[in-house]
Amino acid sequence: MSSDQASPGRPSDIRDTDPDKYWEVFEDKWTSLLTYRYLGREWGSLDTGVEGNFMNVRHDMRNDLGGITAAPLCVASPECGGFNDDVVVPNPLIASLQILDPAKDVKRLMILPDNLHTGRRLGFSRALLVDADNTERIIAISTGVGLSLGDAPAGYEKIDNPPIAVIDSPDLPPLHHVFGATKISLGLWQLPILTAELASPDAALHIGPQHIVLEAAASELAQDLAQESLQVEDWYVMFCNRGKNGPFETQGEAFKGADGKFGVRINLIDRGNHDRVVSTCAATFRKP
Repeated sequence: MSSDQASPGRPSDIRDTDPDKYWEVFEDKWTSLLTYRYLGREWGSLDTGVEGNFMNVRHDMRNDLGGITAAPLCVASPECGGFNDDVVVPNPLIASLQILDPAKDVKRLMILPDNLHTGRRLGFSRALLVDADNTERIIAISTGVGLSLGDAPAGYEKIDNPPIAVIDSPDLPPLHHVFGATKISLGLWQLPILTAELASPDAALHIGPQHIVLEAAASELAQDLAQESLQVEDWYVMFCNRGKNGPFETQGEAFKGADGKFGVRINLIDRGNHDRVVSTCAATFRKP
């Protein structure tokens, strides 16, 4: 069996679904996906009983300095270029994030999206991530590009997809542990074979686990070079290929810059699909 063929237990692609059953299948896939439920993101256009776009900030979303990490912010604002699951099958291409405030005392984020241009295939979007209790306080600027993989049938109804009840505590496990990422060696981390919990509706590795494992590897490489804890400042990811099989491994290097800055670039590679690069990340960290 080739790596591109379906196998038992592998997530199915929603684009192959009978249109009459599409939204029933989507609900099952959406509520099985770990990313948004575990991080607690609420999105007004998709979730029942939600007005606006929000995500609580927990201890497991912070670094050793108490500052916010990049992956949860990218999950809060996934930047699909204005393409939403209620209209198309979306596929992010680029996610770019600039963190202006480490948000050490912020309890809840509000996401203010701005869709710049949504064409037939490509879309361009941006968002501000702000303190929900003080919307004048800007935490991060997010921009991105998304691709439509095809139209979804009409008839979407908002889904009751309650977040997993995670009680905030300093003892919460790190996000990479929850999403199954393991460290092999310095800067080399691995995500397991693709499962429904980690897969987007189109049966590819979701952006959530990608951001999380990339940041685990990038932070480790940068801090090993700096020999101290750092705050991520800039985060840029290009999604190059659909992650189809796994396991998925990081491969990267770190660089020392000027003025207390450190740069990292990381690839995420699908070892079960001809070693294709699934995504590539460039990040900047700084000394506190």
